[in-house]
Amino acid sequence: MGTLTLLVALTAPAGCSLGREDTGSPADPSVDAPSSGDARPAPGVPVGSSTHTITVDGRERGYRLYRPASADLAEPLPLVVMLHGAAGTGEQAEQAYGWTAQADRDGFLVLFPDGLNRAWAVGPQCCGAPAREGVDDVGFITELVATVGRELPVDPARRYVTGISNGGLLAYKLVCDTTTFAAIGAVASTLTGQCADPKPVSVLHIHGRQDQTMPYGGGPGRRDNGGTGRNPVKIDGPPAPELSARWRSIDSCGAPKVTTDGPVTRATASCAQGRAVELITVADAGHQWPGGRPNPPRAEKLLDLDPPSTALNATDTIWRFFAAHPQPSGG
Repeated sequence: MGTLTLLVALTAPAGCSLGREDTGSPADPSVDAPSSGDARPAPGVPVGSSTHTITVDGRERGYRLYRPASADLAEPLPLVVMLHGAAGTGEQAEQAYGWTAQADRDGFLVLFPDGLNRAWAVGPQCCGAPAREGVDDVGFITELVATVGRELPVDPARRYVTGISNGGLLAYKLVCDTTTFAAIGAVASTLTGQCADPKPVSVLHIHGRQDQTMPYGGGPGRRDNGGTGRNPVKIDGPPAPELSARWRSIDSCGAPKVTTDGPVTRATASCAQGRAVELITVADAGHQWPGGRPNPPRAEKLLDLDPPSTALNATDTIWRFFAAHPQPSGG
């Protein structure tokens, strides 16, 4: 399976320190972070977008950090980790999905990490070279969150993770394997592999019913190769409604309330300790980030990419869900 095939397969359109950076234009389960009263200055972390590296498991890993001018460092801040899809990058995710503009409006920090070889490992059979090489991407993301939490006043009750496609697979793995995040927002993705003993967490899942790469109805998508070869891709997730039902059980939720507005159907359940589980189905959408930047026409045709739906702004929807669901006290 070559690089171009992997690109089409899962992508959406297109010692640790923050000390190594280039400044851009503004535009284990328990993770160290400052307490709610531990706000402090952030030397070397400029306003706007900046690039950094950390070393985890002997590998130098890159990421982008967005600090909006609206973020008040005198107070503990929310942090969103945005995980790109396969063949994407942190820079691509920053440009494509509108998170920096959302952060400007609402005053939170955003991390845009880079997967090795433009993919994330979620198990030995997915995805791509990182899976084949046994990369510990859960370890990378948790260490990254800890590192940023030591440099900036991150609120440990308001750490959130979102991702599309392969990035959504890693987001689910993170909430399965750690207690780092208060909520997850997964787009055009699923849960694959083992998730034996997940702890309660608020879950928002957005999925196009016409998605053929990570099918809404579950099972292998059109780019699945059974997890074999140099770029293994095995996607064996359940149907989206079944996945949502599983998290309702984990979170001790009531029955979902279902509403439909045009092509968008929401099934929203209130859960114990103020958590929530919500499934948003976009009837006519494929494998894409609703409200994201349109694909270049040539790339959309060459790579058979689905155009972003305009029926929903996924970024604003996910942020509003996150803001409403911090980690419960003592939970």
